[in-house]
Amino acid sequence: MFYLSKIVWLVAQPLSLVFLAILLALLLSLAGWRKSGFLFSSLAALLLFVTLYTTTGNVLLQRLENKALRPQPDPASVSCIIMLGGAIENDVMDARGGIEFNAAADRYTQTVRLALKYPQASLIISGGDGSFSGRYEGEAEATERFFTDLGINADRLIKENTSRNTFENSANTRELLERHGLTDCLLVTSAFHMPRATALFAKMGIGVIPYPVDYRTTGRTEIGFDFTQPSLNAQNMATAVREWLAIVAYRLSGRTG
Repeated sequence: MFYLSKIVWLVAQPLSLVFLAILLALLLSLAGWRKSGFLFSSLAALLLFVTLYTTTGNVLLQRLENKALRPQPDPASVSCIIMLGGAIENDVMDARGGIEFNAAADRYTQTVRLALKYPQASLIISGGDGSFSGRYEGEAEATERFFTDLGINADRLIKENTSRNTFENSANTRELLERHGLTDCLLVTSAFHMPRATALFAKMGIGVIPYPVDYRTTGRTEIGFDFTQPSLNAQNMATAVREWLAIVAYRLSGRTG
């Protein structure tokens, strides 16, 4: 299932679909089916325009981000904090060393802030190596180095270093929670990822308090044209499509309710 999802996403992301539509249009035209070729080239142009020059991706992402609200104010006390991995650049770290974050770095900064605010709370770091090759050390190990460098006691960390996707995050974390007798933890992950994550944790019978971070939208975006930031529009479209496809796949497979 893990490798299948990776392969499907290589094909299903918007820019890959644009490329495949252009390739198919070229082949159809060469075969003499010019009308069909024109149809697929038009579809490619339309999809590319929507991806680059409209707010569609932002609105799709925003729908997810608005589903779970961060507690206001922060809870008076918490017994544990669960941080889902997915915020480091394994290949860059493997080549250059150190800790290198991607756009989801708020998962780390906010977890550190919460760890300092709740010094009694255990920290569950859930994340392994989600790459095709499986040759990297895993995110939980890198997280330990980063957190201890910032003064967080390693004794507070409970590492789950084998998860490759969100389903494995929830299943493996349940075992750790049961083993350590922890309940009602804060769950820290990107806001767009929170609906799928909480649905999986609920299916596992795990009660968590959502603490969404890493917002990518304002929460007030409406459908329209946007010619100012095509590369960001494309990135948000890809992120949104991937997350919505994962939500549908998890629902159809029975992994969420």
